[in-house]
Amino acid sequence: MGDIPPADSPGSTKRTAMAQALLRDPARRSNIDSFIVMDVMRMAAADEAAGRSIIHMEVGQPATPAPLAAREAAKRAIDSNNLGYTLALGMTPLRERITQHYSESYGVSVDPGRVVVTTGSSAAFVLAFLALFDAGARVALPSPGYPCYRHILTALGVDPVIVTTGPATRWMPDPEDIARLHALAGLDGLLVASPANPTGTMLTPDHLAALTKVCRDNGIWFISDEIYHGLTYTQPAATALQSSDDAIVINSFSKYFSMTGWRVGWLIVPDALVRVVERLAQNLYIAPPAIAQVAALGAFDAREELEANRRVYAANRELLLQELPKAGFTDIVPADGAFYLYANVSALTGDALEFCGRMLREAGVATTPGVDFDAARGNQYVRFSYAGSTPDMQEAARRLHAWPLLKR
Repeated sequence: MGDIPPADSPGSTKRTAMAQALLRDPARRSNIDSFIVMDVMRMAAADEAAGRSIIHMEVGQPATPAPLAAREAAKRAIDSNNLGYTLALGMTPLRERITQHYSESYGVSVDPGRVVVTTGSSAAFVLAFLALFDAGARVALPSPGYPCYRHILTALGVDPVIVTTGPATRWMPDPEDIARLHALAGLDGLLVASPANPTGTMLTPDHLAALTKVCRDNGIWFISDEIYHGLTYTQPAATALQSSDDAIVINSFSKYFSMTGWRVGWLIVPDALVRVVERLAQNLYIAPPAIAQVAALGAFDAREELEANRRVYAANRELLLQELPKAGFTDIVPADGAFYLYANVSALTGDALEFCGRMLREAGVATTPGVDFDAARGNQYVRFSYAGSTPDMQEAARRLHAWPLLKR
Protein backbone atom coordinates (compact mmCIF):
# COMPACT_ATOMS: atom_id res chain seq x y z
CA MET A 1 0.00 0.00 0.00
CA GLY A 2 1.35 3.37 -0.96
CA ASP A 3 4.21 1.91 -3.04
CA ILE A 4 5.20 3.56 -6.33
CA PRO A 5 3.69 1.49 -9.16
CA PRO A 6 6.05 -0.40 -11.49
CA ALA A 7 7.19 1.50 -14.58
CA ASP A 8 4.86 -0.42 -16.88
CA SER A 9 1.77 -0.14 -14.67
CA PRO A 10 -1.33 1.77 -15.82
CA GLY A 11 -0.84 4.27 -13.00
CA SER A 12 2.74 4.94 -14.02
CA THR A 13 1.76 5.35 -17.68
CA LYS A 14 -0.94 7.84 -16.73
CA ARG A 15 1.50 9.92 -14.69
CA THR A 16 4.03 9.90 -17.52
CA ALA A 17 1.41 11.23 -19.92
CA MET A 18 0.50 13.94 -17.44
CA ALA A 19 4.15 14.91 -17.04
CA GLN A 20 4.58 15.12 -20.81
CA ALA A 21 1.50 17.33 -21.02
CA LEU A 22 2.98 19.66 -18.44
CA LEU A 23 6.09 20.04 -20.59
CA ARG A 24 4.07 21.69 -23.37
CA ASP A 25 4.50 25.41 -23.89
CA PRO A 26 2.36 27.64 -21.66
CA ALA A 27 -0.52 29.57 -23.15
CA ARG A 28 0.50 32.52 -25.32
CA ARG A 29 -1.65 34.84 -23.23
CA SER A 30 0.67 34.17 -20.27
CA ASN A 31 3.64 35.66 -22.12
CA ILE A 32 3.57 39.03 -20.40
CA ASP A 33 6.41 41.00 -18.85
CA SER A 34 7.07 40.71 -15.15
CA PHE A 35 5.99 43.45 -12.77
CA ILE A 36 9.54 44.63 -12.16
CA VAL A 37 8.82 46.34 -8.84
CA MET A 38 7.87 42.95 -7.40
CA ASP A 39 11.13 41.48 -8.69
CA VAL A 40 13.02 44.30 -6.98
CA MET A 41 11.03 43.67 -3.80
CA ARG A 42 12.01 40.00 -3.94
CA MET A 43 15.70 40.83 -4.35
CA ALA A 44 15.54 43.36 -1.52
CA ALA A 45 13.87 40.78 0.72
CA ALA A 46 16.62 38.28 -0.08
CA ASP A 47 19.25 40.85 0.89
CA GLU A 48 17.42 41.52 4.16
CA ALA A 49 17.21 37.79 4.87
CA ALA A 50 21.00 37.69 4.42
CA GLY A 51 21.35 40.34 7.11
CA ARG A 52 21.67 43.54 5.06
CA SER A 53 19.87 46.75 5.95
CA ILE A 54 17.64 47.84 3.05
CA ILE A 55 15.63 51.05 2.75
CA HIS A 56 12.49 50.24 0.77
CA MET A 57 11.68 52.91 -1.81
CA GLU A 58 10.70 50.45 -4.53
CA VAL A 59 7.10 49.57 -3.73
CA GLY A 60 4.07 51.78 -3.18
CA GLN A 61 3.23 50.32 0.19
CA PRO A 62 2.55 52.45 3.28
CA ALA A 63 4.84 51.71 6.21
CA THR A 64 1.85 52.16 8.53
CA PRO A 65 -0.53 49.30 9.38
CA ALA A 66 -4.24 49.31 8.69
CA PRO A 67 -5.88 51.98 10.84
CA LEU A 68 -6.81 51.00 14.37
CA ALA A 69 -10.55 51.29 13.68
CA ALA A 70 -10.19 48.79 10.83
CA ARG A 71 -8.24 46.31 12.93
CA GLU A 72 -10.67 46.60 15.83
CA ALA A 73 -13.61 46.01 13.49
CA ALA A 74 -11.90 42.88 12.17
CA LYS A 75 -11.28 41.59 15.71
CA ARG A 76 -14.93 42.07 16.66
CA ALA A 77 -16.04 40.28 13.50
CA ILE A 78 -13.77 37.31 14.19
CA ASP A 79 -15.38 36.88 17.61
CA SER A 80 -18.99 37.39 16.53
CA ASN A 81 -19.36 36.51 12.85
CA ASN A 82 -18.84 33.35 10.82
CA LEU A 83 -17.36 35.48 8.01
CA GLY A 84 -18.79 33.37 5.22
CA TYR A 85 -19.46 34.37 1.64
CA THR A 86 -20.86 37.83 1.14
CA LEU A 87 -22.81 38.97 -1.89
CA ALA A 88 -20.71 38.96 -5.05
CA LEU A 89 -21.03 42.75 -5.25
CA GLY A 90 -19.92 43.14 -1.64
CA MET A 91 -21.48 43.80 1.74
CA THR A 92 -24.38 46.25 1.56
CA PRO A 93 -23.19 48.42 4.50
CA LEU A 94 -19.78 48.86 2.86
CA ARG A 95 -21.28 49.74 -0.51
CA GLU A 96 -23.52 52.29 1.20
CA ARG A 97 -20.56 53.76 3.09
CA ILE A 98 -18.59 54.12 -0.13
CA THR A 99 -21.41 56.15 -1.66
CA GLN A 100 -21.44 58.32 1.47
CA HIS A 101 -17.71 58.89 0.89
CA TYR A 102 -18.44 60.26 -2.59
CA SER A 103 -21.06 62.61 -1.22
CA GLU A 104 -18.78 63.86 1.56
CA SER A 105 -15.58 64.11 -0.47
CA TYR A 106 -16.78 65.22 -3.90
CA GLY A 107 -20.40 66.32 -3.58
CA VAL A 108 -21.41 63.50 -5.94
CA SER A 109 -24.49 61.31 -5.46
CA VAL A 110 -23.86 57.64 -6.31
CA ASP A 111 -26.47 54.89 -6.01
CA PRO A 112 -25.06 52.08 -3.79
CA GLY A 113 -26.30 49.66 -6.43
CA ARG A 114 -23.56 50.90 -8.77
CA VAL A 115 -20.77 50.06 -6.29
CA VAL A 116 -18.90 46.77 -6.65
CA VAL A 117 -16.53 45.76 -3.84
CA THR A 118 -13.54 43.87 -5.25
CA THR A 119 -10.53 41.86 -4.16
CA GLY A 120 -8.21 44.83 -4.38
CA SER A 121 -8.14 47.21 -7.30
CA SER A 122 -6.44 44.46 -9.32
CA ALA A 123 -9.68 42.46 -9.43
CA ALA A 124 -11.54 45.66 -10.30
CA PHE A 125 -9.36 46.11 -13.38
CA VAL A 126 -9.93 42.52 -14.47
CA LEU A 127 -13.69 42.84 -14.03
CA ALA A 128 -13.83 46.18 -15.82
CA PHE A 129 -11.72 45.01 -18.75
CA LEU A 130 -13.77 41.83 -19.18
CA ALA A 131 -17.04 43.75 -18.96
CA LEU A 132 -16.02 46.44 -21.46
CA PHE A 133 -13.68 44.92 -24.02
CA ASP A 134 -13.67 41.92 -26.33
CA ALA A 135 -10.43 40.36 -27.54
CA GLY A 136 -8.87 42.62 -30.13
CA ALA A 137 -10.26 45.84 -28.63
CA ARG A 138 -7.89 48.80 -28.37
CA VAL A 139 -7.38 50.64 -25.09
CA ALA A 140 -5.26 53.79 -24.81
CA LEU A 141 -2.84 53.96 -21.88
CA PRO A 142 -0.67 56.98 -21.03
CA SER A 143 3.05 56.28 -20.77
CA PRO A 144 4.70 56.32 -18.32
CA GLY A 145 2.04 54.41 -16.44
CA TYR A 146 1.28 51.52 -14.12
CA PRO A 147 2.58 48.43 -15.96
CA CYS A 148 -0.13 46.02 -14.83
CA TYR A 149 -2.71 47.85 -16.96
CA ARG A 150 -1.06 46.72 -20.17
CA HIS A 151 -0.08 43.32 -18.79
CA ILE A 152 -3.67 42.48 -17.77
CA LEU A 153 -5.06 43.78 -21.07
CA THR A 154 -2.51 41.75 -23.03
CA ALA A 155 -3.32 38.58 -21.08
CA LEU A 156 -7.00 39.14 -21.94
CA GLY A 157 -6.26 39.57 -25.65
CA VAL A 158 -6.88 43.33 -25.64
CA ASP A 159 -4.42 45.63 -27.41
CA PRO A 160 -2.84 48.39 -25.28
CA VAL A 161 -2.30 51.57 -27.31
CA ILE A 162 0.51 53.58 -25.77
CA VAL A 163 0.02 57.35 -25.57
CA THR A 164 3.33 59.10 -24.90
CA THR A 165 3.07 61.95 -22.41
CA GLY A 166 5.55 64.55 -21.23
CA PRO A 167 6.11 67.80 -19.36
CA ALA A 168 3.97 69.89 -21.75
CA THR A 169 0.80 68.20 -20.42
CA ARG A 170 2.20 67.39 -16.97
CA TRP A 171 2.61 63.77 -18.03
CA MET A 172 -1.09 63.36 -18.74
CA PRO A 173 -2.83 62.57 -22.06
CA ASP A 174 -4.08 65.48 -24.14
CA PRO A 175 -7.77 65.32 -25.17
CA GLU A 176 -6.97 66.42 -28.72
CA ASP A 177 -4.37 63.68 -29.03
CA ILE A 178 -6.96 61.11 -27.92
CA ALA A 179 -9.44 62.39 -30.52
CA ARG A 180 -6.78 62.21 -33.26
CA LEU A 181 -5.69 58.75 -32.22
CA HIS A 182 -9.28 57.54 -32.26
CA ALA A 183 -9.82 59.00 -35.74
CA LEU A 184 -6.70 57.25 -37.04
CA ALA A 185 -6.91 53.88 -35.37
CA GLY A 186 -10.16 53.57 -33.44
CA LEU A 187 -10.18 53.30 -29.67
CA ASP A 188 -12.50 51.31 -27.44
CA GLY A 189 -11.23 52.67 -24.14
CA LEU A 190 -8.97 55.13 -22.36
CA LEU A 191 -7.56 54.51 -18.88
CA VAL A 192 -6.10 57.40 -16.89
CA ALA A 193 -4.81 57.55 -13.32
CA SER A 194 -4.86 60.77 -11.31
CA PRO A 195 -2.76 61.10 -9.20
CA ALA A 196 -0.61 58.98 -11.46
CA ASN A 197 1.88 56.21 -10.88
CA PRO A 198 4.86 56.69 -11.35
CA THR A 199 4.88 60.45 -11.84
CA GLY A 200 2.58 61.61 -9.03
CA THR A 201 1.09 64.23 -11.34
CA MET A 202 -2.63 64.96 -11.32
CA LEU A 203 -5.35 66.06 -13.73
CA THR A 204 -7.03 69.39 -13.11
CA PRO A 205 -10.84 69.18 -12.99
CA ASP A 206 -11.06 70.90 -16.40
CA HIS A 207 -8.52 68.52 -17.97
CA LEU A 208 -10.35 65.52 -16.52
CA ALA A 209 -13.70 66.83 -17.79
CA ALA A 210 -12.22 67.37 -21.27
CA LEU A 211 -11.00 63.77 -21.37
CA THR A 212 -14.35 62.36 -20.28
CA LYS A 213 -16.07 64.53 -22.91
CA VAL A 214 -13.86 63.41 -25.80
CA CYS A 215 -14.51 59.80 -24.76
CA ARG A 216 -18.26 60.31 -24.48
CA ASP A 217 -18.41 62.12 -27.85
CA ASN A 218 -16.53 59.31 -29.59
CA GLY A 219 -18.08 56.27 -27.91
CA ILE A 220 -14.90 55.44 -25.95
CA TRP A 221 -15.12 53.92 -22.49
CA PHE A 222 -13.34 56.08 -19.90
CA ILE A 223 -11.75 54.29 -16.94
CA SER A 224 -10.50 56.44 -14.06
CA ASP A 225 -7.96 54.93 -11.69
CA GLU A 226 -8.39 56.91 -8.47
CA ILE A 227 -6.55 54.69 -6.00
CA TYR A 228 -4.27 57.53 -4.85
CA HIS A 229 -7.13 59.89 -4.01
CA GLY A 230 -6.66 61.33 -0.56
CA LEU A 231 -2.89 61.47 -1.05
CA THR A 232 -2.58 64.95 -2.56
CA TYR A 233 -0.37 67.87 -1.54
CA THR A 234 -1.25 70.82 -3.80
CA GLN A 235 -5.02 70.54 -4.29
CA PRO A 236 -7.75 67.89 -3.85
CA ALA A 237 -8.20 65.35 -6.62
CA ALA A 238 -11.30 65.41 -8.80
CA THR A 239 -13.26 62.25 -9.51
CA ALA A 240 -14.40 61.39 -13.03
CA LEU A 241 -17.92 61.02 -11.62
CA GLN A 242 -18.07 64.79 -11.29
CA SER A 243 -17.98 65.12 -15.08
CA SER A 244 -19.44 61.84 -16.35
CA ASP A 245 -21.98 59.29 -15.13
CA ASP A 246 -20.65 56.87 -17.75
CA ALA A 247 -17.11 56.77 -16.37
CA ILE A 248 -15.81 53.58 -14.80
CA VAL A 249 -14.14 54.51 -11.51
CA ILE A 250 -11.70 52.26 -9.65
CA ASN A 251 -10.41 52.85 -6.14
CA SER A 252 -8.84 50.86 -3.34
CA PHE A 253 -8.27 50.73 0.38
CA SER A 254 -4.58 49.97 -0.21
CA LYS A 255 -3.04 53.44 -0.43
CA TYR A 256 -4.75 56.26 1.52
CA PHE A 257 -6.38 53.73 3.84
CA SER A 258 -3.08 51.87 4.35
CA MET A 259 -4.54 48.38 3.77
CA THR A 260 -2.42 46.84 1.00
CA GLY A 261 -2.39 43.27 2.25
CA TRP A 262 -6.11 43.20 3.03
CA ARG A 263 -6.84 43.16 -0.71
CA VAL A 264 -10.05 45.14 -0.89
CA GLY A 265 -11.03 47.80 -3.41
CA TRP A 266 -14.06 49.00 -5.31
CA LEU A 267 -15.46 49.70 -8.73
CA ILE A 268 -18.24 52.10 -9.72
CA VAL A 269 -20.03 51.35 -12.98
CA PRO A 270 -23.08 52.68 -14.86
CA ASP A 271 -26.38 50.97 -14.05
CA ALA A 272 -26.35 49.04 -17.33
CA LEU A 273 -23.10 47.28 -16.36
CA VAL A 274 -23.98 46.27 -12.79
CA ARG A 275 -25.43 42.87 -13.68
CA VAL A 276 -22.69 42.28 -16.26
CA VAL A 277 -19.99 42.82 -13.63
CA GLU A 278 -21.93 40.86 -11.03
CA ARG A 279 -22.01 37.75 -13.25
CA LEU A 280 -18.29 38.02 -13.86
CA ALA A 281 -17.57 38.53 -10.15
CA GLN A 282 -19.72 35.55 -9.18
CA ASN A 283 -17.78 33.25 -11.48
CA LEU A 284 -14.26 34.61 -11.07
CA TYR A 285 -14.14 35.48 -7.37
CA ILE A 286 -17.48 34.43 -5.77
CA ALA A 287 -17.10 37.32 -3.31
CA PRO A 288 -14.42 39.59 -1.85
CA PRO A 289 -12.93 38.44 1.48
CA ALA A 290 -15.46 39.07 4.24
CA ILE A 291 -12.90 40.01 6.90
CA ALA A 292 -11.32 42.59 4.61
CA GLN A 293 -14.71 44.17 3.91
CA VAL A 294 -15.45 44.47 7.61
CA ALA A 295 -12.09 46.11 8.18
CA ALA A 296 -12.61 48.45 5.23
CA LEU A 297 -15.91 49.62 6.66
CA GLY A 298 -14.14 50.40 9.92
CA ALA A 299 -11.39 52.31 8.10
CA PHE A 300 -13.85 55.04 7.17
CA ASP A 301 -13.96 55.96 10.88
CA ALA A 302 -10.18 56.53 11.01
CA ARG A 303 -9.94 59.86 9.21
CA GLU A 304 -7.77 61.52 11.87
CA GLU A 305 -5.24 58.67 11.80
CA LEU A 306 -5.23 58.56 8.00
CA GLU A 307 -4.67 62.30 7.73
CA ALA A 308 -1.74 61.95 10.13
CA ASN A 309 -0.28 59.37 7.73
CA ARG A 310 -0.75 61.78 4.85
CA ARG A 311 1.15 64.47 6.74
CA VAL A 312 4.06 62.03 7.09
CA TYR A 313 4.07 61.48 3.32
CA ALA A 314 3.97 65.24 2.81
CA ALA A 315 7.00 65.64 5.08
CA ASN A 316 8.80 62.80 3.26
CA ARG A 317 8.04 64.46 -0.07
CA GLU A 318 9.50 67.77 1.05
CA LEU A 319 12.56 66.09 2.51
CA LEU A 320 13.33 64.18 -0.69
CA LEU A 321 12.65 67.15 -2.95
CA GLN A 322 15.40 68.90 -0.99
CA GLU A 323 17.83 66.02 -0.57
CA LEU A 324 17.64 64.05 -3.82
CA PRO A 325 18.90 66.98 -5.96
CA LYS A 326 21.84 67.38 -3.55
CA ALA A 327 22.69 63.73 -4.14
CA GLY A 328 22.61 64.15 -7.93
CA PHE A 329 18.95 63.59 -8.87
CA THR A 330 18.35 67.08 -10.19
CA ASP A 331 15.54 66.46 -12.69
CA ILE A 332 12.40 65.33 -10.85
CA VAL A 333 8.87 65.37 -12.26
CA PRO A 334 6.57 67.66 -10.19
CA ALA A 335 4.52 65.41 -7.92
CA ASP A 336 1.04 66.57 -6.93
CA GLY A 337 -0.03 63.39 -5.20
CA ALA A 338 0.46 59.67 -4.52
CA PHE A 339 3.82 58.95 -2.83
CA TYR A 340 6.26 58.78 -5.73
CA LEU A 341 9.00 60.91 -7.24
CA TYR A 342 9.98 60.13 -10.83
CA ALA A 343 13.53 61.25 -11.53
CA ASN A 344 15.33 61.58 -14.86
CA VAL A 345 18.72 59.88 -14.38
CA SER A 346 19.99 60.15 -17.97
CA ALA A 347 22.85 62.35 -16.73
CA LEU A 348 23.90 59.51 -14.42
CA THR A 349 23.26 56.37 -16.45
CA GLY A 350 21.97 55.00 -19.74
CA ASP A 351 20.61 51.88 -18.07
CA ALA A 352 18.20 52.52 -15.21
CA LEU A 353 17.71 48.78 -14.60
CA GLU A 354 21.42 48.26 -13.98
CA PHE A 355 21.61 51.54 -12.05
CA CYS A 356 18.85 50.46 -9.65
CA GLY A 357 20.54 47.11 -9.21
CA ARG A 358 23.75 48.82 -8.18
CA MET A 359 21.88 51.20 -5.87
CA LEU A 360 20.40 48.18 -4.09
CA ARG A 361 23.70 46.28 -3.89
CA GLU A 362 26.02 49.18 -3.07
CA ALA A 363 23.86 51.70 -1.21
CA GLY A 364 21.19 49.45 0.28
CA VAL A 365 18.38 51.53 -1.24
CA ALA A 366 15.71 49.69 -3.25
CA THR A 367 14.11 51.71 -6.08
CA THR A 368 12.24 50.88 -9.28
CA PRO A 369 13.68 51.46 -12.76
CA GLY A 370 11.52 53.43 -15.16
CA VAL A 371 11.42 50.56 -17.66
CA ASP A 372 8.64 49.13 -15.52
CA PHE A 373 6.48 52.11 -16.49
CA ASP A 374 7.74 53.20 -19.91
CA ALA A 375 9.30 50.74 -22.35
CA ALA A 376 10.56 53.47 -24.69
CA ARG A 377 12.08 56.02 -22.27
CA GLY A 378 12.16 54.20 -18.97
CA ASN A 379 15.89 53.55 -18.97
CA GLN A 380 16.30 57.25 -18.31
CA TYR A 381 14.15 57.26 -15.15
CA VAL A 382 13.97 55.91 -11.61
CA ARG A 383 10.92 55.92 -9.33
CA PHE A 384 11.37 56.65 -5.63
CA SER A 385 8.52 55.75 -3.26
CA TYR A 386 8.30 57.86 -0.11
CA ALA A 387 5.59 55.76 1.54
CA GLY A 388 8.01 54.70 4.27
CA SER A 389 8.77 56.34 7.60
CA THR A 390 10.51 59.70 7.76
CA PRO A 391 13.58 58.21 9.52
CA ASP A 392 13.89 55.74 6.64
CA MET A 393 13.70 58.56 4.11
CA GLN A 394 16.38 60.45 6.03
CA GLU A 395 18.58 57.36 6.04
CA ALA A 396 17.99 56.83 2.32
CA ALA A 397 19.10 60.40 1.64
CA ARG A 398 22.21 59.87 3.78
CA ARG A 399 23.11 56.67 1.92
CA LEU A 400 22.61 58.26 -1.48
CA HIS A 401 24.73 61.26 -0.51
CA ALA A 402 27.47 58.81 0.42
CA TRP A 403 27.10 56.49 -2.60
CA PRO A 404 30.35 56.75 -4.60
CA LEU A 405 28.60 56.30 -7.95
CA LEU A 406 26.89 59.68 -7.47
CA LYS A 407 30.17 61.46 -6.66
CA ARG A 408 31.49 61.63 -10.21
